[in-house]
Amino acid sequence: MVVSEGFRQYVQEQLAQVTAITLRRMFGGVGIYSRGFFFALMDNDTLFFKVDDSTRSDYEARGMQPFRPFGDDRLSLRYYEVPAEVLEDAELLRAWVRKSVSVAMSKAAQKRSRPRKLAAKAASRRLSPGNKPVRAAPTGRSGRSRGGGRAGRRG
Repeated sequence: MVVSEGFRQYVQEQLAQVTAITLRRMFGGVGIYSRGFFFALMDNDTLFFKVDDSTRSDYEARGMQPFRPFGDDRLSLRYYEVPAEVLEDAELLRAWVRKSVSVAMSKAAQKRSRPRKLAAKAASRRLSPGNKPVRAAPTGRSGRSRGGGRAGRRG
């Protein structure tokens, strides 16, 4: 899981021709971000781009393999090897980067909307038949409880 300095610099130079990027070391490899979105990674001197169902076939058609962090079939992530000819051709690379960043942006948007969906689901369970909603204690106009304000003091 090591990335040589020479390979890291080469990939950085190639990608910098087509988009602004940020590199971050992670778990012995390197994570690559564009506009704040994690769209690629380097591991064992191999570049991988993020894929989804709409882009995976481009990689498979060229015989590229998925990123397997443990080196076997136990776990395969949604990143695929980038063909050497893509990395060497700026116009081709620009198109592939654009697709990969788009996938990363889409995944990030899905993650952001997931908490809202979970909250809505939880709220619907609380309000389902047989479950009565819990009501807050009534308050006066000042926003304080009807007891006059401070707890323990009357007068």
